[in-house]
Amino acid sequence: MRFFDWLENAWTFFINQIKSIGIADVIDIAIVSVLIYYVYKFIRDRRAGKLAIGIGMLAVLTMLSNLLELSVINFFMRNVFQIGLLAAVVIFQPELRSLLENVGGDSIKRLRSFGEDKEDQHTLKFINELCEAVGEMSMSKTGALIVIERSTKLGDIISTGTVINADTSSMLIRNIFFNKSPLHDGAVVIRDTRVYAAGCLLPLATKNNITKELGTRHRAAIGASEASDALVVVVSEETGTISLAHKGHMHRGYDAVRLKAKLDSLLIQEKSKKKPVKIKKNRAAQ
Repeated sequence: MRFFDWLENAWTFFINQIKSIGIADVIDIAIVSVLIYYVYKFIRDRRAGKLAIGIGMLAVLTMLSNLLELSVINFFMRNVFQIGLLAAVVIFQPELRSLLENVGGDSIKRLRSFGEDKEDQHTLKFINELCEAVGEMSMSKTGALIVIERSTKLGDIISTGTVINADTSSMLIRNIFFNKSPLHDGAVVIRDTRVYAAGCLLPLATKNNITKELGTRHRAAIGASEASDALVVVVSEETGTISLAHKGHMHRGYDAVRLKAKLDSLLIQEKSKKKPVKIKKNRAAQ
């Protein structure tokens, strides 16, 4: 009977809350719903999803133990949840770090009012040099791993390699990945359209559903794109296939022309869309 009394009280409480809903409550619910949706979308394709389901099942078990007066289970679950918050932070540490890095990188806008056209020209020149090098390495089946830093800084990755800080050129990139070069076995990091570091070590992907056709170089590219908003270009040493890792996903089957168009879209056109539109006054109308 206690269960039915609780159910009746819960239903009455729910109806009263519905009747008292105002505009502020609707806005509050909408914001919370959006936050829950993005959290769900973030953990859906990661290992955190299964852990979240496990925590949800424990929460349901705790509620049932309260309703059915299962004292032993209730005592056990209360003690488990006393340290549950700390345990969740430890378990979800990689996912929380990735989430905060992505939010910080996407939400902070760079306010640059001067030299934007000149910056786009530098970026376009960099893309041309990079794609020329990648195309030639693809033809010769020279393995390569190139990380293009964006808003998320990659200082922890750069610290594992050798700082070069040189202008990007096709010849320089091909020389770095020449199989006799001492730096060819790591990744090159591009910062501000310059070859900033070489021989860098990248974190491997945390996903478990990656196809076995992808080797360590491709898994490292996916791992770097999971932990930041970087773009990672990969040239396969076995097949010469050009791939691009972005936001934790690997896109394969590029050639130099298609890669150039994709990088132009992500590095120039996408940035241009985010710029505020400047309305020029017509002097003749004044």
